[in-house]
Amino acid sequence: MLVLAYLPPFAVIPFLAEKHDPDIHWHAKHGIVLMTAEMLVLLGLVVVSLVLGLLTGGLGCIVVPLILFWALAIPFLGFVTLHVIAVVKALSGKRLIVPILSDYADRF
Repeated sequence: MLVLAYLPPFAVIPFLAEKHDPDIHWHAKHGIVLMTAEMLVLLGLVVVSLVLGLLTGGLGCIVVPLILFWALAIPFLGFVTLHVIAVVKALSGKRLIVPILSDYADRF
């Protein structure tokens, strides 16, 4: 369940299934918040790519979004790294505290 808590499409399963275990519930909440942050970054990337592509017109409609996509792909590598670190820490009985995301996850 700890590994599922940090796999984006499956993060809700431990949250709903393991309400009696506070440790798994904590990791599931943080996995859901991390997944939501990833979705917001992806949405922002798509919107910025579309706007810049439309503003440049012509060949820029194809080139600008591709350049922007590759330039902003680095945050996704960061998210993957964050998932791996979180899973390793969770399996060793520790918790990964991400400054902004952990504060938000502790609210609900």
